[in-house]
Amino acid sequence: MRAIVCPRYGPPDVLHLKEVEKPIPKNNEVLVKVHATTVTTGDCEFRGLHLPLAWQLMVRIGFGLRRPRKKILGQELAGEIESVGSDVKMFKKGDSVFAATGLRLGAWSEYTGVPEKGLIAIKPANMSYEESATLPVGGLHALHLLGKAKIQSGQQVLIIGAGGTVGTIAVQLAKSFGAEVTGVDTGRKLEVLRSIGSDHVIDYTREDFSKNGERYDVVFDVVGKSSFSVCVRSLKEKGSYLLGNPGLSQQVRGVWTSLTSSKRIIGGMVSYHAEDLVFLKELAETGKIRSVIDRRYPLEQIVEANRYVESGQKTGNVVITVQS
Repeated sequence: MRAIVCPRYGPPDVLHLKEVEKPIPKNNEVLVKVHATTVTTGDCEFRGLHLPLAWQLMVRIGFGLRRPRKKILGQELAGEIESVGSDVKMFKKGDSVFAATGLRLGAWSEYTGVPEKGLIAIKPANMSYEESATLPVGGLHALHLLGKAKIQSGQQVLIIGAGGTVGTIAVQLAKSFGAEVTGVDTGRKLEVLRSIGSDHVIDYTREDFSKNGERYDVVFDVVGKSSFSVCVRSLKEKGSYLLGNPGLSQQVRGVWTSLTSSKRIIGGMVSYHAEDLVFLKELAETGKIRSVIDRRYPLEQIVEANRYVESGQKTGNVVITVQS
């Protein structure tokens, strides 16, 4: 089968298309014929190790000091089940599914094995494979953090970095929970934010959200580049500050702030469940969330796709079409 192989950490050019052995599913796995996958900012950070030194060290310890032990990257996919292991009960050959591969990676290939009890579910009936492939990474992360905030109808939610993989789903989830949503990103992304439900939009290159006098029940910093103290000051009493991509200092300050004030700082370890994918599927099928796709590339153009994602220009998701 064809797969994108990453033999070493480095720029997009380290990636190349290669014929590799087609995997055989283990007893507890399904073999998915991948129709579509994505390139996320997280994929690029992993490939290029564009991370703070502490996180770089953790990645190298976990995935390989000098080069990735798992050569095929990619964290989410949608496709058709080609075969099932002998112990699999929940899925059958021919099922159309979407999945997050997580730390197992392997989505940038024509076939990959996914545990039956992993992050996999039947894909939304009203979505294509390309659309479905964009839901797991952003959807699971946004749902995890917004769920901890316990948003009530009518609350005000500020989402910083609302135009990306996580942010576009977060806007729609917060709206589905009944919130009044303000999306913050660059000017070229604001029209898309309006189209998916943002009640208010702010171009951070022109306006400082912290100086408009507004206070929010929830501030969700998706990217993790905003000032910690500024975000905390923008909260109402008993408000929640969601750290979508926290550094170590933010996590330490978050613990202290939560202990010494009425404001909650939520971040750190995450936990995802297959039931969350089912919930996202149901929201998609009822029209409460939809996929935002910026560009599509064939598998052969994975290098170009990585370059575009690293440019920081993408709105929503970049999809890789593997098989039609």
